[in-house]
Amino acid sequence: MRNVKVKVIGRVQGVGFRYFTQQKAANFSINGWVKNEKDGSVEIIAQGESESIDYFLRALSIGPRPYAKVTNLNVEEVETEITYDYFEIKH
Repeated sequence: MRNVKVKVIGRVQGVGFRYFTQQKAANFSINGWVKNEKDGSVEIIAQGESESIDYFLRALSIGPRPYAKVTNLNVEEVETEITYDYFEIKH
């Protein structure tokens, strides 16, 4: 099991990015959460198999076109004792 914390920077708020992220998480069997940050970025905690995380991150780097524009994807491997059962959008 792999756990990553992702900060997505660019035009990623107000363009359906969180819903896109939730859809891609379902596609790749990823659990965790996504939320908007006050600085205009989107933060994601993702948990899943390593290959699935890789595919998920590739999809995030593209985003829901044509509206979103991801300029940077900061990915940090994290340790956690939490096991997520699903992927949710936090408000």
